[in-house]
Amino acid sequence: MPLNGLGTYSLHGETCVNSVKSALASGVRLIDTASAYGNEEEVGQAIREAMEEFGIQREEIFVITKIYPGSEMANPERSIQACLDRLDIGYVDLMLLHHPDRNDVKAYQAMEKFVEKGKIRSIGLSNWYVKELEEFLPQITILPALVQNEIHPYYQENDVIPYIQGLGIVVQGWYPLGGRGHTAELLGDEVISGIAKAHGVSSAQVILRWNLQKGVVVIPGSSNPDHIEENTEIYDFALTNAEMDRINALDRGEKHDWY
Repeated sequence: MPLNGLGTYSLHGETCVNSVKSALASGVRLIDTASAYGNEEEVGQAIREAMEEFGIQREEIFVITKIYPGSEMANPERSIQACLDRLDIGYVDLMLLHHPDRNDVKAYQAMEKFVEKGKIRSIGLSNWYVKELEEFLPQITILPALVQNEIHPYYQENDVIPYIQGLGIVVQGWYPLGGRGHTAELLGDEVISGIAKAHGVSSAQVILRWNLQKGVVVIPGSSNPDHIEENTEIYDFALTNAEMDRINALDRGEKHDWY
């Protein structure tokens, strides 16, 4: 799985198609969507068009989607197949349970069966923390490949990340740039902007690089082609230990979404 990708939450219609294609044209090979986003059909369309127009092979693209609590997890086989049908790209590289739910074990076991059939390559969880994982993991067979949680400098999960990584599970961060209504404050933070100036990069690039150096995969969302490309340019500089410490000190335990 690539270390950086595109999150498609809030992208719809032609905006979604164009954003995914722009990302793929810029070399991005990780695309994150979900049933709840209501854009799996557009994501699938963009991937098929990009494969045709840019000569990209399906095996080069890593696609993540998720099924949601409630009726989707209550009828997981139908919900999983519906995701596959909407995407229409042959198989899904990684499917996640979007949140804990009373039917989450049942839904995960259904995903395990789709892995056996080859329709899903790997499975994981989203918005699971230490307590939830301690209760959940003994009940399932296939260890989650990945846990996707909210992670950014104001909400760092410094106790959760090492726990998950210690289990041999990859950690992926959504809202890496703070999320809706909070991005400007985070990008304008004096510590982050000062570090960005010292390296001749953007604040967004500093935050994404900070995640990578913590071993966290990043999926920033954007519909701006320039920002999408900028968010991939995070491999030709490194933050010092002192800079990492300064960003680590910004943690407020401040979640920017409800889960």
